[in-house]
Amino acid sequence: MPTYTLFNEQAGVEYEDFLTIAEYEQLLKDSPFIKRVWDNAPAIVGDHMMGVGPKVDGGFNENMSRIAEAHPGSPMSDRYGKSSTKSSKTRAILKKHGAI
Repeated sequence: MPTYTLFNEQAGVEYEDFLTIAEYEQLLKDSPFIKRVWDNAPAIVGDHMMGVGPKVDGGFNENMSRIAEAHPGSPMSDRYGKSSTKSSKTRAILKKHGAI
């Protein structure tokens, strides 16, 4: 349950209350003179912060590798594909001469 910082406009008092969301909504409905005080922004938690993207598990990478192997000439194959030394050198020569 969250702690809410509230302000009673009739009494001129600011106080904190530990309520469920349903209790908080009911309190605001029953007492229109009570307002919530926003002293700071809510904390946002997640892996999307600071430029860090979502983390993928091994199953996703395995599936992408399987798709890349089915499409050897695609950019996905360059990123996820597993290739032998011979095939990667052949692709490098073909790219160099504009054949790909």
